[in-house]
Amino acid sequence: MQAVDRPLPAMTCPEPVRRAVMVQRWNDVVFLHWRYDPAVVQRLLPDGVTVDEFDGSAWVGLVPFRMDGLGIPGLAPLPMVGSFPEVNVRTYVRAGRRRGVWFFSLDVDRHLPAFVARAAYHLPYFAGSAMHRRVGDLLDTRVERRWPAHHAPAHTALTVQVGAAIDGTEPLPRFLTSRWGLITSTRRDPERPGSLRYAPVDHPVWPLHAAEVLHLDDGLVAAAGLPRPETRPHAMWSAGVDVRVGRPVRI
Repeated sequence: MQAVDRPLPAMTCPEPVRRAVMVQRWNDVVFLHWRYDPAVVQRLLPDGVTVDEFDGSAWVGLVPFRMDGLGIPGLAPLPMVGSFPEVNVRTYVRAGRRRGVWFFSLDVDRHLPAFVARAAYHLPYFAGSAMHRRVGDLLDTRVERRWPAHHAPAHTALTVQVGAAIDGTEPLPRFLTSRWGLITSTRRDPERPGSLRYAPVDHPVWPLHAAEVLHLDDGLVAAAGLPRPETRPHAMWSAGVDVRVGRPVRI
């Protein structure tokens, strides 16, 4: 039976964040995505969270970017932790009437924001050495995971070349980038579900470009419990957007 896709996500935030608890900017964002069998991804999700499909597939992303200006609205960016590289592994899900991003991992080069995000948002942050740098139209990303120590080491090494602007309203780019919240659980074990939380995220429409992967040696996707990708990813780049994050609410 052919899969029937649900309507595409809205191009703008359907529930604008009126009172942000956090502001930030995401710069030089690379979107790499692979198709997966929905059942393979679903087994890693807790009860109440369902894979959001496009063209009959789940989509798993490796997304490096630079976090800048992280802080509380009306105040200066947080000293020492306001800017840093981040690389996340993610998929797209539904929980009740909400649809959003589910993070398998988020790697940064700072222990403090990793610890705080684990405690406050129940997000699987990791710390180690991380770099994300653009020179002209080339972007280089490197990660070596080191904390928490009880997790197996993981890494990524990526070089991407930025191409021409593309239409972000096309179905696949829209499905992969028009995401207006994150969904988390107080437990990460699918067999021991905790309560679900949704945090709204508001930002302008992504300005998108095509991208070409020149080099990729990645272990972060496999470290999330997924089969190692065997095909070339769908690749895009964005200069970035300003972001407002709302207070998490229970689903």
